[in-house]
Amino acid sequence: MKMKNLFVFLILFQSVFLFAQDGKVVDRIIKTAAEDNRTMQHLDVLTNRIGGRITGSDACENATYWIASLLKGWGLEVQMQEVGELPVGFNRGAWSGKMLDDDGMTLHFATPSYTSGTKGVQRGHVVMEPKTREQFEQMKGKLKGAWVLITGTNAGWPVDYSHVGDSTRAGMIAENIKIKRYNDSIAAFNRGKDAANKLPLKEFKDAPALFYKEMRAAGILGTIQASPVPIRVLYDRKNLLKMDFDHLPSCPDIKLDEHQYAVILQKVKERRYFQLEFDIRNYFKPGPVKYHNVIAIIKGSKYPDEYVMSGGHIDSFDVASGAVDCGTGVAPNLEAARLIALAGGKPKRSIVFCFWAAEEFGLWGSKFWVEHNKDKWSRISNYFNRDGGPTVANALTVPPAMYKAFQEATKQLNGINPDFPFTLKMREGDPPSRPNGGSSDHAYFAKNGMPVISFDTADPKGYDFQYGEIWHTERDTYNMSIPEYMEHSAVVTAIVLYNLAGQDKLLSREGLYREE
Repeated sequence: MKMKNLFVFLILFQSVFLFAQDGKVVDRIIKTAAEDNRTMQHLDVLTNRIGGRITGSDACENATYWIASLLKGWGLEVQMQEVGELPVGFNRGAWSGKMLDDDGMTLHFATPSYTSGTKGVQRGHVVMEPKTREQFEQMKGKLKGAWVLITGTNAGWPVDYSHVGDSTRAGMIAENIKIKRYNDSIAAFNRGKDAANKLPLKEFKDAPALFYKEMRAAGILGTIQASPVPIRVLYDRKNLLKMDFDHLPSCPDIKLDEHQYAVILQKVKERRYFQLEFDIRNYFKPGPVKYHNVIAIIKGSKYPDEYVMSGGHIDSFDVASGAVDCGTGVAPNLEAARLIALAGGKPKRSIVFCFWAAEEFGLWGSKFWVEHNKDKWSRISNYFNRDGGPTVANALTVPPAMYKAFQEATKQLNGINPDFPFTLKMREGDPPSRPNGGSSDHAYFAKNGMPVISFDTADPKGYDFQYGEIWHTERDTYNMSIPEYMEHSAVVTAIVLYNLAGQDKLLSREGLYREE
């Protein structure tokens, strides 16, 4: 009987001791963060030294190896996981443009990723694109050495020069031929007088540059499309995947500030002579170009094969520096890893920090990990994803079955900073259906039934952050981040991850998703 009591005592003592140790780790996390929070330092290096990180670029590769090096230096177990390869790579250099006449101005523009630069400084006159075969034949001699204004409004995409794009343009040209024939018949009926019921030729937003191939053959310098400000530029995946180094884009694709475009368009309509000058240094590199996930692990002491996971994506678009999308995911996760490691954290189950490749190319990195780790699906307590901007992590909304566990995991959060009180809410109503997709790296976890509870965030001090302003635009820069929100989010992430990893059980999945 005495031996049994002694055994119970030892178990209780060990539990109290481990709880006390966990408390000390959290205290050290809070203390280190208060004295030396390096979240913004990580963001500075990522965005101001390395820069915009389009997948396939030197900057993206540099960021990948820098992240892995930091994590190894803090004592985490680091895996560089090859996800795939691209046929060519792309690096963006400097770009500039001018209008050369009495009303000259410096031009505000950008070019989509994986599109052509100029051949040094190139100057040329400006014309409007032809809309019919007649118009093309009438002006084809004037196209040589010209910058061509094309219709439509930029949404980020380059001109589609693939066979699909050519086919679409051919159909649209045929439609305009019908419209012109109809208008000619109306004009004939009215003996040449303008008629109110004539139809305008269509302005095609989805396939601009109707005579793209013909204009290129005629020797144009490039195309120019009007763009809302801030300027957004993306890339065309199907064109990229079919590229090789001997068959690269050769026609600059310029997205110009819509206000400047209007001034230039008016001059063209008035048939005034002037020139535009562009110097665009877009560079390609021979492939194959590999891209990698960085997976960093703090090994669990009791349940090493169970996991609490958190992540963000390494890549960004490169017209700016990717400070918000997704520097605001990378930097707090790096700092959370550092804080736990420096505090001597030894959780019961493994904490996994995931820095994903090629999110902007279709969630390729996270999808690859999920599909190649099916044996781990049932042993993932939760995956936290951060990819929503520099706002502060200040709440969680969880299913009823998880509520008690999260109460325990978040209880220290309201003692960190009174400016950012933390709220834990229980989800009400019926469980949602399991998602069939999503727009960030949580998607393939959720699609396959794993928990993806992530922090609710807010802008409690009213800094007026608007995600749409920076999303894939030229304004996605370091100065758009909010240091106090970012630093606090890193601490919150570290504490919640460590506490969840230290619990006796995985989070319950009861009521997580509706059973279909």
